[in-house]
Amino acid sequence: MSSITIRAATSADLDRITDIYADAVTHGTASYELEPPDRAEMGQRFDSLMAGGFPYLVAEKDGIVLGYAYAGAFRPRPAYRFVVEDSVYVAPEAKGHGIGLKLMQGLIEAAKAAGFRQIIAVIGDGRPDSASVRLHEKLGFRHSGRLEGSGYKHGRWLDTVFMQLPINDGALVPPDPNSLPERRFRQQQ
Repeated sequence: MSSITIRAATSADLDRITDIYADAVTHGTASYELEPPDRAEMGQRFDSLMAGGFPYLVAEKDGIVLGYAYAGAFRPRPAYRFVVEDSVYVAPEAKGHGIGLKLMQGLIEAAKAAGFRQIIAVIGDGRPDSASVRLHEKLGFRHSGRLEGSGYKHGRWLDTVFMQLPINDGALVPPDPNSLPERRFRQQQ
């Protein structure tokens, strides 16, 4: 596929994002949700991420959103503020064309620009041959853990795999006081 544009998501994209995620929930094992959330719930999730300043991207071709990716808080405790968890979903008809890779490359750059230090992938059904595991490996994520039999969906037990990518020197240097996570933290104090 050519002419793929990666851009910031807007609320106008939410109908298509909701449809893409609904397919992933209904037919896939990447998400451990069992029922697809409706448009209103997806809107609340989007608004929450936007309010936090987190990156949320879409891949678009000829005006049609083919996939999306975002980074959100890994855990709510303040010491985790430099760590984000990524999510990436591609429309069924667009899989296998490098859209997930382009989205994740854009997301990594956006997370770097914001000053985050680690990106964590929490991959449902983390078989070694899964597209998500292979994508994250290609981008330099390393395996950092596995929860065996942690999810049950579509009649089978699923493992959850954790993968991690240090960015902005990871844990090698102190945090940048001007980074988004630090500015948000100071505002909350």
